[in-house]
Amino acid sequence: MIGEKFGHVFDKPLEGIARRIPFHPNTITAAGFLLTLCASAVLVSDLTLGGLLVLGASFFDVLDGVVARTNLKQSAFGAFLDSVLDRYCDAFIILAVGLNLLAAGNRTGFVLSFISLVGSFLVSYTRARAEGLGFECGSGFLERPERVVLISLGAISGLIVPALWILAVFTQFTAAQRIYRVWKAARG
Repeated sequence: MIGEKFGHVFDKPLEGIARRIPFHPNTITAAGFLLTLCASAVLVSDLTLGGLLVLGASFFDVLDGVVARTNLKQSAFGAFLDSVLDRYCDAFIILAVGLNLLAAGNRTGFVLSFISLVGSFLVSYTRARAEGLGFECGSGFLERPERVVLISLGAISGLIVPALWILAVFTQFTAAQRIYRVWKAARG
């Protein structure tokens, strides 16, 4: 949803900075991944600080694409690497939140984190599989930018369990939306 409406909204404002960045976009992607790993480690013990760090690390997910497009360094491997590392980041963030909640004795939150993780992967998988079969499947209600913002704000605000309820329900809804769109397109 955010990506669909505001996909490259940061390209113009960050273009000047992107031109001066000497690093390859894949290096920026890897740096963002490593920062997300660190943020996830913090999330296990401190949701507020971890949520802030996740938001900070997500800036690299925006920056790598801007640098690639601005400096004409887009590549199929770069897109692949970004997608794969995004899935790892999703997993580490949600698992870290689940471990935090389990340590606090919140079994509901722990279970919701795993339902959210499965839903997050299904959102990504349905798109990848549909596109591999030649169907357009890029839209949906709760794509990655929304998920990252939601879980970060939930962690920062102390409303992580309500955020996980939203993630658990709407990731499944988004996957179902995509399944329906492909089914409809496949029927002609």
